[in-house]
Amino acid sequence: KDATVWRKPSEEFSGYLYKAQGVVEDVTNRIVDHIRPGPYRLDWDSLMTTMDIMETFEENCCVMRYTTAGQLWNIIAPREFVDFSYTTSYEDGLLTCGVSLDYGEVRPNFVRGFNHPCGWFCVPLKDYPSHSLLTGYIQTELRGLLPQSAVDTAMSSTLANFYSDLKKALKT
Repeated sequence: KDATVWRKPSEEFSGYLYKAQGVVEDVTNRIVDHIRPGPYRLDWDSLMTTMDIMETFEENCCVMRYTTAGQLWNIIAPREFVDFSYTTSYEDGLLTCGVSLDYGEVRPNFVRGFNHPCGWFCVPLKDYPSHSLLTGYIQTELRGLLPQSAVDTAMSSTLANFYSDLKKALKT
């Protein structure tokens, strides 16, 4: 109801490129403020368990380390990612994008996942400027010994929940 999720084989790695898209009732700046690395993300994103900004290069440009909760009854163990993240204006909206880096030691009890180039585009709807179209392109390599069917189930439900959780957070 909140989002549509598609997938196709990735050109970056042996997994899939996921595309998630949905209309969110709010303005682009406020939506992207809740998505990008910063103080809002941990408050509403139920998958994220920690987020640390490790280096800041300029406003809207950083290296962040974050961890995610286990999924599917912990069949998918908690993951840790280290990503370069950049947020900028793009046409009439905003773009926040990232890619994982080989950076630092993996913390105990986590598997180091890897995000191939990913991004969220948020543009206002022309006929309804108080609503925005939020489109995400995600290429996550969870790593570890996981069946593709478990990854597909986790990714589609995680992306759908992302939209409903974001919408709840924006109403507060």
